[in-house]
Amino acid sequence: MERLNKLNNKSLRRFSQTLAAMDPHLRGVHDLYGPPPLWNRPTGFATLLQIILEQQVSLASAKACYDKLCMTLGEVTPETLLMLNDAELKVVGFSRQKTAYARHLSEAILENRLDLDRLAQLSDTEVKTELIKLKGVGEWTSDIYLLMAMLRPDIMPKGDVALHTAWHKLSGEPRPSSDEFIQMAEKWKPYRSVAARFLWHFYLSERRKPKR
Repeated sequence: MERLNKLNNKSLRRFSQTLAAMDPHLRGVHDLYGPPPLWNRPTGFATLLQIILEQQVSLASAKACYDKLCMTLGEVTPETLLMLNDAELKVVGFSRQKTAYARHLSEAILENRLDLDRLAQLSDTEVKTELIKLKGVGEWTSDIYLLMAMLRPDIMPKGDVALHTAWHKLSGEPRPSSDEFIQMAEKWKPYRSVAARFLWHFYLSERRKPKR
C-alpha cells in the first residue's frame, strides 16, 4: 500500500508558508509569531490515554494527572494500568468516567480488538472509524490522535474550544459552533492540520503576552 502523507518539521514549514500566502489571518499569525510548532507526540497507548484525559479539562490538569500516573506506574501500558484498582486511579486523578474509558482502551488492546500499529496503514476516515468504536473516544479524541500522533496533514479537530476562540479573536467574526467551524475550515484543505496548528499557536502566544 502507498505510504500515506505525514507531516514533519520541514513540510510543516513549507505548508505554513502556503497557507500564509492564501489566508490573510494566518499570514498575520505567521508575521507575528512565525510558523507553528509541530507538537508531535508518539503513537501508541500512552498518548491515546493522555488525549482521553484531556477531554473536557484544561491541558494543565490532564498533564498533572498523567504525570502522576507515570510516577505511579513507571511505564504506562495497558498491562500496568490494569494493575491499578479504581481507588488507586482516583488518587492519581482519574474520574469514574475516565477510569472506565482507560480500562476499556486497555482491554481492547490486550484482547486484540484494537491494533494501534495497524492504523498507520489506514486512511484518516478508517482510523476514525476504528478509534470511535472505543468507549469514550469521539471525534475530538480521534482527530487529535490523527493530528498530533499520526501527523496526518489534513485534520481539523471538531469541538476544540481553543480553535474556535482563536478564530474568533483573530478574524473578528462571531465565535463559530463546532459544525460551523468545520464547514469554514474546508477552505484550508488539504492542510487543515497546519491551519489548526496556526490557530493553537496564536491562542497560546496571545495568552503568554503580559497583561496590561
